[in-house]
Amino acid sequence: MFASPEREAGMIGEYECELCERIVGEVTKHHLIPRTRHSNKKNKKEFDRTEVRTRLALFCRPCHKQVHAVLTEKQLERDYNTLDFLKEHEEIAKFIAWIKTKPAGTQVTVRTNKKKGR
Repeated sequence: MFASPEREAGMIGEYECELCERIVGEVTKHHLIPRTRHSNKKNKKEFDRTEVRTRLALFCRPCHKQVHAVLTEKQLERDYNTLDFLKEHEEIAKFIAWIKTKPAGTQVTVRTNKKKGR
């Protein structure tokens, strides 16, 4: 869950997406506590500075797009700041079940939920 030097955005090779668990050719880093929320008072009380900056997960592009289409930054910060919490979200769980059946390299179009995160 904590960043190592090799955890860079757009890593190319053979990696496992930490959300859908598929082996894919490229992963992107997802800040479990969104960077836009790092200076939030709640974050400063709840997490130390290092944890806020290094709490990362590696997602394939389709999973990363889906997470940001479904949830706001505030929801990610407050309610979905771990992999387990993300996997429990109903829409994300449905997406994971679907994308697991697709080969690596599958391109997806995601639609922002008008009721984002509900």
